[in-house]
Amino acid sequence: MGRYFILSALRLTEVRPLRFEEVSRTPQGREWDVLVNRHHYLGYRKLVGKHLKYLIYSCRGELVAATGWSSSVWKLKSRDQAIGWMAAERKRFLGSIANNSRFVIFPWVKIPHLASHLLSRQLRHVGEDWERAYGVKLVLLETFVDPSRFRGTSYRAANWIYVGRTQGFAKTRNGFEYHGKTKEVYLYPLSTNISEALGLQHRPEIAVNHQYCKTLAQLKQRRAQMAIAKAGWNTKVAPSFTMEAGDLSELVEAFGEYYVQFRDCFGRVENEELSRSYLQGLLSALERKSMEPIALSLLGESRVKALQKFINVGSWDAEKLGQRHRQEAAKTVSAPGGVFSVDGSDFPKKGIESVGVGRQYCGRLGKVDNCQAGVFVAYASAKGHALLDRKLFLPEQWFDKEHQARWEKCRIPEGTVFKTKPELALEMIQGLRREGLFDARWVTGDDFFGRNPTFREGLPKELLYLLDVPSDTRVWEKRPEIHLPPSPRGRPHQKACLKRGEPKATPASALAKDPSLPWQTVDVAEGAKGMIRAQVARIRIVASRDGLPGEDLWLFLRKSLADGQVKYAFSNAPEEIPLPEMIRVSALRWPIEQCFQEGKSEIGMGHYEHRSWDAWHRHMTFVFVAQLFLLRIRHRFKKKSRVDLAAGGAADEGRAALTDVQQEIRSRDSAVLSATELGGQALSRQVTTQAV
Repeated sequence: MGRYFILSALRLTEVRPLRFEEVSRTPQGREWDVLVNRHHYLGYRKLVGKHLKYLIYSCRGELVAATGWSSSVWKLKSRDQAIGWMAAERKRFLGSIANNSRFVIFPWVKIPHLASHLLSRQLRHVGEDWERAYGVKLVLLETFVDPSRFRGTSYRAANWIYVGRTQGFAKTRNGFEYHGKTKEVYLYPLSTNISEALGLQHRPEIAVNHQYCKTLAQLKQRRAQMAIAKAGWNTKVAPSFTMEAGDLSELVEAFGEYYVQFRDCFGRVENEELSRSYLQGLLSALERKSMEPIALSLLGESRVKALQKFINVGSWDAEKLGQRHRQEAAKTVSAPGGVFSVDGSDFPKKGIESVGVGRQYCGRLGKVDNCQAGVFVAYASAKGHALLDRKLFLPEQWFDKEHQARWEKCRIPEGTVFKTKPELALEMIQGLRREGLFDARWVTGDDFFGRNPTFREGLPKELLYLLDVPSDTRVWEKRPEIHLPPSPRGRPHQKACLKRGEPKATPASALAKDPSLPWQTVDVAEGAKGMIRAQVARIRIVASRDGLPGEDLWLFLRKSLADGQVKYAFSNAPEEIPLPEMIRVSALRWPIEQCFQEGKSEIGMGHYEHRSWDAWHRHMTFVFVAQLFLLRIRHRFKKKSRVDLAAGGAADEGRAALTDVQQEIRSRDSAVLSATELGGQALSRQVTTQAV
């Protein structure tokens, strides 16, 4: 048994050297169980798989801490991406990783810097003891940090490396269940070359992983990212792996020049300050980009309610802001041959008070669950892509008597009627055409919109479409004949039908299996890892509508070279349209997905906690404005970049390294973010960055 004494107001040197006692299979193991269960926030049941338990004592014998190590997590996206291994390699080498599943300094111990010192000292012990107990040499350690409770300071101080977050799923008996509580993931390499230690040296592209390589060039880039983070900016604002610390002033100046384009949308001076702070908060290094963290970081505790009021009920013109955003977006990305893309995006919610929330299919979770659903329109061209408009979808149940009481509370506009997602998308596209800001010839979208003939027919006639459809969509290769059966005297005419002997429509997937189909292997688009190649083909078909022949269309087929999966799309393009043009348009279908991914992972698109109709639409508009700023920055620094950032690409190693740095270098210190005076107002302000 350890000696339990209050240890406070002591320096680390007074309790060193620390003694680590491995107690897994000793009588002290029971003491470890009791102490960890009582003092660790997760309690204690049983460590998973292989495990080690440590009680840690001061040089005088006082018990100061306990740690527990167990088998690593089976699947962990951020860790697996950092290592670069495949599923078979993970299965083979996973035993070489241990998880620091428990770490607790007992509440009677108050010694500065003790936690990081313990973590550093224990690394040698756990490696040696694990190999002695299980005959396996550890090459990597992992741990999880709950950001709602801890900042990860001790792990970073002990040179652990942040690599990302968990996705908020927990393993259950029936598979995986989404709980939404993400945790930060930290790794510590026990080998100088993880890939080589795991036997992956046969794959040169991952033999030297960016997380662990310490070249001079990387150190230079880390210093640049440190300067950006200390100024309160999200390090992913940096457009490439070549941005230097001296570019920070140019970045700040660019933000000031950009914001001034939107100032007149807010009217009052106070609203200008709040809007600038909200936009800057979305671009900042904050982990949670909801109103309270933004206000606390940039405005102070006294202004939290002011920012909430600004977003929810503030007297400023949100539609004017959206229109101004589209004007600025047109200057940046509009180009001949541009494409409007429509898609939905869902936002899981736990409560029932938020506007439009209800049980419906959530694409993010892949199942029916409680969520909000939005419909979005984006624009893409060779110059880049941007989200342009948004509408919140109100499910049908929100129009029954039970939900009417929530309308006033959620500030839903009077006269709002139920509209389907395709109807909302049509309204936005028609509005964009009336504005006439974007040079667009095409509309693209996924099969939710493509399979809806009303949506296809409702599009402006001057626009062509290339819309995904399901594989079981019915078509004819040749138009069948129909006739109107004779009707008995005095009775209405019967519905038209196929003439006898005419074939019924066949699934589109059947046409794709035709061995005579002239597949062509083509370069579809330039991706982050090189050219994307696929096989494509097209067939003139007649679409089926209610079992009868409809429009004459193109059926565009795209087959993946990796797995042979075929995607299907309808197009109303004329017969003479060149195949390369359809290939080009098919590649521009995906930038809207990139917009969602960037918006949710970097700009706080889904971090909102607003419940009202206006607040949801205002938040999304601010996200659009922030995203456009990132694109302009990439354009501005494009000459320094090694990748085509205008098209949304980025070097994988650069983005991952920036994420690492973003987490590693944040501190409690305040830094001054200054900019040149614009319009008689200085954009200088004091920014406090939060620690991880």
